[in-house]
Amino acid sequence: MVGKYFTKVQPHIQCSRGDIAKIVLLPGDPKRVPWIASLLDSSHQVADSREFLTYSGEIHNKKVSITSTGIGCPSAAIAVEELANIGAKGFIRVGTTGAIQDFIAIGDVLIADSALRCEGTTSEYVPTEYPAVASLNITNALVKSAQELSVKYHMGTVRTTDAFYDERLKETVERYRALGVLSFEMECSAIFTIARLRKLQAGAVLAVTGNLITGKHSYAGDEQDAAEKAIANAIKVALKAIKYLG
Repeated sequence: MVGKYFTKVQPHIQCSRGDIAKIVLLPGDPKRVPWIASLLDSSHQVADSREFLTYSGEIHNKKVSITSTGIGCPSAAIAVEELANIGAKGFIRVGTTGAIQDFIAIGDVLIADSALRCEGTTSEYVPTEYPAVASLNITNALVKSAQELSVKYHMGTVRTTDAFYDERLKETVERYRALGVLSFEMECSAIFTIARLRKLQAGAVLAVTGNLITGKHSYAGDEQDAAEKAIANAIKVALKAIKYLG
Protein backbone atom coordinates (compact mmCIF):
# COMPACT_ATOMS: atom_id res chain seq x y z
CA MET A 1 0.00 0.00 0.00
CA VAL A 2 2.54 2.55 -1.16
CA GLY A 3 -0.18 5.18 -1.49
CA LYS A 4 -0.62 5.46 2.28
CA TYR A 5 2.66 7.35 2.50
CA PHE A 6 1.30 10.26 0.47
CA THR A 7 -0.31 12.66 2.92
CA LYS A 8 -0.97 15.62 0.61
CA VAL A 9 -2.03 15.58 -3.04
CA GLN A 10 -2.57 11.99 -4.09
CA PRO A 11 -0.34 11.20 -7.07
CA HIS A 12 -2.91 9.64 -9.40
CA ILE A 13 -6.31 11.05 -8.50
CA GLN A 14 -4.78 14.49 -7.75
CA CYS A 15 -7.08 15.13 -4.78
CA SER A 16 -6.20 16.25 -1.26
CA ARG A 17 -7.76 15.88 2.16
CA GLY A 18 -10.81 18.13 2.26
CA ASP A 19 -11.56 17.66 -1.45
CA ILE A 20 -13.69 14.58 -1.08
CA ALA A 21 -16.56 13.35 1.10
CA LYS A 22 -16.65 10.29 3.34
CA ILE A 23 -18.91 8.51 0.84
CA VAL A 24 -17.60 8.16 -2.72
CA LEU A 25 -19.43 6.74 -5.73
CA LEU A 26 -17.14 4.87 -8.13
CA PRO A 27 -18.30 4.64 -11.74
CA GLY A 28 -15.83 3.18 -14.20
CA ASP A 29 -16.44 5.55 -17.11
CA PRO A 30 -15.22 9.14 -16.54
CA LYS A 31 -18.09 10.36 -18.74
CA ARG A 32 -20.53 9.03 -16.17
CA VAL A 33 -19.16 11.31 -13.44
CA PRO A 34 -20.75 14.59 -14.65
CA TRP A 35 -23.98 12.67 -15.34
CA ILE A 36 -24.14 11.59 -11.71
CA ALA A 37 -23.02 15.01 -10.49
CA SER A 38 -25.86 16.66 -12.41
CA LEU A 39 -28.32 14.78 -10.20
CA LEU A 40 -26.85 16.16 -6.97
CA ASP A 41 -28.31 19.22 -5.24
CA SER A 42 -24.96 20.93 -5.83
CA SER A 43 -21.64 19.82 -7.27
CA HIS A 44 -18.27 20.97 -8.55
CA GLN A 45 -15.30 19.38 -10.30
CA VAL A 46 -12.36 18.66 -8.04
CA ALA A 47 -9.77 17.00 -10.29
CA ASP A 48 -9.25 15.38 -13.68
CA SER A 49 -6.19 13.15 -13.94
CA ARG A 50 -5.66 10.10 -16.13
CA GLU A 51 -8.81 7.95 -15.84
CA PHE A 52 -9.72 9.55 -12.52
CA LEU A 53 -12.28 12.36 -12.80
CA THR A 54 -13.60 13.58 -9.44
CA TYR A 55 -16.57 15.74 -8.49
CA SER A 56 -17.89 16.57 -5.03
CA GLY A 57 -21.29 17.85 -3.96
CA GLU A 58 -24.31 17.29 -1.76
CA ILE A 59 -27.51 15.26 -1.81
CA HIS A 60 -29.99 14.46 0.98
CA ASN A 61 -28.13 17.08 3.04
CA LYS A 62 -25.03 14.88 2.93
CA LYS A 63 -21.71 15.37 1.22
CA VAL A 64 -20.78 12.91 -1.51
CA SER A 65 -17.97 12.57 -4.03
CA ILE A 66 -17.76 10.76 -7.36
CA THR A 67 -14.51 9.39 -8.78
CA SER A 68 -14.18 7.35 -11.96
CA THR A 69 -11.93 4.30 -11.76
CA GLY A 70 -11.36 3.43 -15.40
CA ILE A 71 -11.48 -0.23 -16.46
CA GLY A 72 -10.24 -3.06 -14.28
CA CYS A 73 -8.94 -3.78 -10.82
CA PRO A 74 -5.50 -2.11 -10.97
CA SER A 75 -6.90 1.38 -11.47
CA ALA A 76 -9.87 0.72 -9.16
CA ALA A 77 -7.43 -0.29 -6.43
CA ILE A 78 -5.45 2.92 -6.91
CA ALA A 79 -8.64 4.98 -6.63
CA VAL A 80 -9.76 3.30 -3.41
CA GLU A 81 -6.30 3.47 -1.83
CA GLU A 82 -5.81 7.15 -2.60
CA LEU A 83 -9.35 8.17 -1.68
CA ALA A 84 -8.96 6.33 1.63
CA ASN A 85 -5.69 8.18 2.24
CA ILE A 86 -7.56 11.49 2.21
CA GLY A 87 -10.59 10.57 4.28
CA ALA A 88 -13.04 8.42 2.30
CA LYS A 89 -14.81 5.88 4.51
CA GLY A 90 -17.35 4.25 2.19
CA PHE A 91 -17.43 3.34 -1.49
CA ILE A 92 -20.28 2.43 -3.82
CA ARG A 93 -19.31 1.06 -7.20
CA VAL A 94 -21.84 2.22 -9.80
CA GLY A 95 -21.01 0.25 -12.90
CA THR A 96 -22.14 -2.05 -15.67
CA THR A 97 -22.08 -5.82 -15.96
CA GLY A 98 -22.81 -8.74 -18.24
CA ALA A 99 -25.30 -11.22 -16.79
CA ILE A 100 -24.74 -14.98 -17.05
CA GLN A 101 -28.17 -16.12 -15.88
CA ASP A 102 -31.06 -16.30 -18.35
CA PHE A 103 -33.54 -14.86 -15.84
CA ILE A 104 -31.62 -11.56 -15.73
CA ALA A 105 -32.64 -9.10 -18.42
CA ILE A 106 -30.85 -6.13 -19.92
CA GLY A 107 -32.29 -3.22 -18.00
CA ASP A 108 -32.22 -4.98 -14.64
CA VAL A 109 -29.95 -3.94 -11.78
CA LEU A 110 -27.65 -6.16 -9.71
CA ILE A 111 -26.59 -5.53 -6.13
CA ALA A 112 -23.36 -7.43 -5.54
CA ASP A 113 -22.97 -8.79 -2.02
CA SER A 114 -19.74 -10.59 -2.93
CA ALA A 115 -17.33 -11.09 -5.80
CA LEU A 116 -15.15 -13.93 -7.05
CA ARG A 117 -11.53 -12.77 -7.25
CA CYS A 118 -10.72 -13.98 -10.77
CA GLU A 119 -8.20 -11.19 -11.32
CA GLY A 120 -4.59 -10.50 -10.49
CA THR A 121 -4.65 -7.33 -8.41
CA THR A 122 -5.99 -8.67 -5.12
CA SER A 123 -3.57 -11.60 -5.17
CA GLU A 124 -0.91 -8.98 -4.42
CA TYR A 125 -2.80 -8.15 -1.21
CA VAL A 126 -4.30 -11.37 0.14
CA PRO A 127 -4.17 -15.17 -0.27
CA THR A 128 -6.47 -17.04 -2.65
CA GLU A 129 -8.95 -18.09 0.03
CA TYR A 130 -9.58 -14.52 1.22
CA PRO A 131 -13.17 -13.52 0.28
CA ALA A 132 -14.22 -10.32 -1.46
CA VAL A 133 -17.37 -9.34 0.40
CA ALA A 134 -19.44 -6.16 0.33
CA SER A 135 -20.26 -4.33 3.56
CA LEU A 136 -23.64 -5.25 5.02
CA ASN A 137 -24.78 -1.72 5.80
CA ILE A 138 -24.09 -0.42 2.28
CA THR A 139 -25.67 -3.50 0.72
CA ASN A 140 -28.76 -3.07 2.90
CA ALA A 141 -28.96 0.61 1.96
CA LEU A 142 -28.81 -0.27 -1.74
CA VAL A 143 -31.53 -2.90 -1.35
CA LYS A 144 -33.77 -0.51 0.55
CA SER A 145 -33.20 2.17 -2.08
CA ALA A 146 -34.02 -0.19 -4.97
CA GLN A 147 -37.19 -1.34 -3.25
CA GLU A 148 -38.37 2.19 -2.56
CA LEU A 149 -37.68 3.20 -6.16
CA SER A 150 -39.41 0.05 -7.48
CA VAL A 151 -36.28 -0.82 -9.44
CA LYS A 152 -36.03 -4.49 -10.44
CA TYR A 153 -32.88 -5.90 -8.89
CA HIS A 154 -31.10 -9.19 -8.23
CA MET A 155 -28.65 -9.68 -5.36
CA GLY A 156 -25.80 -12.15 -5.17
CA THR A 157 -22.27 -12.97 -6.23
CA VAL A 158 -20.55 -11.53 -9.30
CA ARG A 159 -17.30 -12.61 -10.93
CA THR A 160 -14.56 -10.02 -11.28
CA THR A 161 -12.19 -10.70 -14.16
CA ASP A 162 -9.27 -9.07 -15.94
CA ALA A 163 -10.13 -10.41 -19.40
CA PHE A 164 -13.03 -8.72 -21.18
CA TYR A 165 -12.24 -10.69 -24.35
CA ASP A 166 -11.84 -14.19 -22.93
CA GLU A 167 -11.14 -16.71 -25.72
CA ARG A 168 -12.70 -19.47 -23.57
CA LEU A 169 -15.72 -17.32 -22.73
CA LYS A 170 -18.42 -19.92 -23.47
CA GLU A 171 -16.73 -22.53 -21.30
CA THR A 172 -16.11 -20.01 -18.53
CA VAL A 173 -19.68 -18.72 -18.58
CA GLU A 174 -21.12 -22.22 -18.28
CA ARG A 175 -18.86 -23.04 -15.36
CA TYR A 176 -19.86 -20.04 -13.30
CA ARG A 177 -23.50 -20.01 -14.38
CA ALA A 178 -23.85 -23.49 -12.87
CA LEU A 179 -22.46 -22.11 -9.60
CA GLY A 180 -25.18 -19.45 -9.44
CA VAL A 181 -22.91 -16.50 -10.17
CA LEU A 182 -25.00 -13.62 -11.50
CA SER A 183 -22.65 -11.77 -13.82
CA PHE A 184 -19.15 -10.90 -14.96
CA GLU A 185 -17.60 -7.48 -14.29
CA MET A 186 -14.14 -6.01 -13.73
CA GLU A 187 -13.78 -3.99 -10.50
CA CYS A 188 -15.85 -5.22 -7.52
CA SER A 189 -13.39 -7.66 -5.98
CA ALA A 190 -10.63 -5.07 -5.66
CA ILE A 191 -12.97 -2.46 -4.19
CA PHE A 192 -14.46 -4.91 -1.67
CA THR A 193 -11.11 -6.43 -0.68
CA ILE A 194 -9.19 -3.20 -0.19
CA ALA A 195 -12.06 -1.59 1.70
CA ARG A 196 -12.19 -4.59 4.04
CA LEU A 197 -8.43 -4.55 4.59
CA ARG A 198 -8.53 -0.86 5.45
CA LYS A 199 -11.55 -1.34 7.76
CA LEU A 200 -13.76 0.74 5.46
CA GLN A 201 -17.13 0.07 3.82
CA ALA A 202 -17.93 -0.86 0.21
CA GLY A 203 -20.84 -2.01 -1.92
CA ALA A 204 -21.86 -2.15 -5.56
CA VAL A 205 -24.89 -1.58 -7.75
CA LEU A 206 -24.49 -2.65 -11.36
CA ALA A 207 -26.53 -2.00 -14.49
CA VAL A 208 -27.08 -5.05 -16.66
CA THR A 209 -26.07 -4.00 -20.17
CA GLY A 210 -25.60 -7.46 -21.66
CA ASN A 211 -26.36 -11.14 -21.14
CA LEU A 212 -23.70 -13.67 -22.08
CA ILE A 213 -26.21 -16.52 -22.09
CA THR A 214 -28.83 -14.97 -24.38
CA GLY A 215 -26.27 -13.11 -26.49
CA LYS A 216 -28.07 -9.80 -26.08
CA HIS A 217 -26.01 -6.71 -25.38
CA SER A 218 -26.17 -2.93 -25.38
CA TYR A 219 -24.24 -2.69 -28.65
CA ALA A 220 -27.38 -3.93 -30.43
CA GLY A 221 -29.68 -1.08 -31.36
CA ASP A 222 -32.78 -2.64 -29.87
CA GLU A 223 -31.12 -3.04 -26.46
CA GLN A 224 -29.55 0.40 -26.10
CA ASP A 225 -32.59 1.98 -24.48
CA ALA A 226 -32.87 -0.79 -21.91
CA ALA A 227 -29.16 -0.54 -21.10
CA GLU A 228 -29.34 3.24 -20.65
CA LYS A 229 -32.35 2.80 -18.38
CA ALA A 230 -30.42 0.28 -16.31
CA ILE A 231 -27.50 2.69 -15.89
CA ALA A 232 -29.89 5.48 -14.91
CA ASN A 233 -31.59 3.19 -12.38
CA ALA A 234 -28.28 2.06 -10.90
CA ILE A 235 -27.30 5.70 -10.41
CA LYS A 236 -30.66 6.51 -8.79
CA VAL A 237 -30.33 3.54 -6.44
CA ALA A 238 -26.82 4.58 -5.40
CA LEU A 239 -27.80 8.20 -4.80
CA LYS A 240 -30.86 7.32 -2.75
CA ALA A 241 -28.82 4.84 -0.69
CA ILE A 242 -26.66 7.73 0.55
CA LYS A 243 -29.71 8.90 2.50
CA TYR A 244 -29.40 5.81 4.71
CA LEU A 245 -25.66 5.93 5.29
CA GLY A 246 -23.98 7.71 8.16
